[in-house]
Amino acid sequence: MESNTDVLSINATESIQQLIAQIETVIRGKKQQIEFVVTCLLAGGHILMEDNPGTGKTVLAKTLAQCISGTQGDEHVVFKRIQFTPDLLPMDLIGSHIFDDRTKEFIFKKGPLFCNVLLADEINRASPKVQSALLEAMAEHQVTVSDATLKLEKMFFTIATQNPIEMEGTYPLPAAQLDRFFMKIYFGYVDEEVEMNIYREYLDIAKNLVELKQVLSLNDILELQQQSSQVYIHDEIVRAVSHVVRHTRDHQDIALGASTRSGIAWLRCLRAYALVKGRTFVIEDDVKDTARAVLDHRLIYRNKEGRQKALDGIVHKEMERLAKLKLHA
Repeated sequence: MESNTDVLSINATESIQQLIAQIETVIRGKKQQIEFVVTCLLAGGHILMEDNPGTGKTVLAKTLAQCISGTQGDEHVVFKRIQFTPDLLPMDLIGSHIFDDRTKEFIFKKGPLFCNVLLADEINRASPKVQSALLEAMAEHQVTVSDATLKLEKMFFTIATQNPIEMEGTYPLPAAQLDRFFMKIYFGYVDEEVEMNIYREYLDIAKNLVELKQVLSLNDILELQQQSSQVYIHDEIVRAVSHVVRHTRDHQDIALGASTRSGIAWLRCLRAYALVKGRTFVIEDDVKDTARAVLDHRLIYRNKEGRQKALDGIVHKEMERLAKLKLHA
């Protein structure tokens, strides 16, 4: 006889795989990136995607939003997109008071932050003042207008894209804001075979984007987030997360290590990633698979040469310790 957990897991797996399959009709050759975006959604966090223009970052964000935006279910899932530019003002995100001629009073008109899914496109082209407004929304699910605090929606998921900071017209994101992104992923170019298929089928792909159907409702997502929090994680894997986080603070090639908040975000991502992979428990390989996406953008390295080796070395050492324990033998 199946337990309730097993039944929930089967239903969750079907829903998640249906969502991923729908996204893959548009985004080709990027399954891991898609899984990481869905992981952040289920973990209740936010995700940052960085790469050169034209690699598909914005299309992925729009595709996901279209698959979960709509009127299916009891509530409406609202998607908003903000194109970040140097002249953007905080009120363009938050909203502003306008004078109502009928009532002869000032009323507050909500900005695009009052949504369920926000695409913050080219986020690092906006000024630090705008970044601080978004930081409050991401960190506390609220915004401040004059002396009033307004709550955002119960599900507020930010998908941000940014160009490499070496490109002209970009502002580096502050460390406090980077820390609010559960994951940062690099898109990269697809391999030659996948790129050839995209060239052959680009008309069909564009048609698929227009014809995408809603796969999950708001209630479905909230239920999956709840199930994600119930995924089992062995105490030794929690200890491994703690070891990795703490070792980043005393590594010779790392000037600023990961915070306790980083570890909590990692645990939430591990649970969600296990659910995306169709499991009700976290395994050791999940630690290795998610480590760089969760931690790398939170660390400040002393030199570029040590960037590739430092975190990988810490994680590898911890993976060796876990392998000796044979938790899932």
